[in-house]
Amino acid sequence: MKTFSKELSFKTSRSSGAGGQNVNKVETAVTVLWEVDSSEFFNDDEKILIQDKLKNRINAEGFLFLTVSESRTQLMNKNKAIEKIIEIVNKALIIPKKRTATKPSRAQKQKRLDGKKKLSDKKENRRFKF
Repeated sequence: MKTFSKELSFKTSRSSGAGGQNVNKVETAVTVLWEVDSSEFFNDDEKILIQDKLKNRINAEGFLFLTVSESRTQLMNKNKAIEKIIEIVNKALIIPKKRTATKPSRAQKQKRLDGKKKLSDKKENRRFKF
């Protein structure tokens, strides 16, 4: 399966949070950047769909970005970032099926009303009658 991973660019930075002796020296956090408009992998309709569904993740310059700092090595974070951005874009391309409105059948309505009547009778029988 072909992916758009050749269009991705990467930036590295120091990971946040508690660390050991390497925390101030090693840049293990990876930020992956992808310019949606200039992508040659997707057609215009797919680009519009991606931009619409991921508008909260796309900055003003049109870059979709994602930062990963889960692992202790830069290479593992880079691979994880590629996986995540591909997964996010693939989810954005899924068009949900339209729901067709249906009405409950006569038997379903009757079953619901019978249940309500049964419960009503049960509660009525609990009452003290003079």
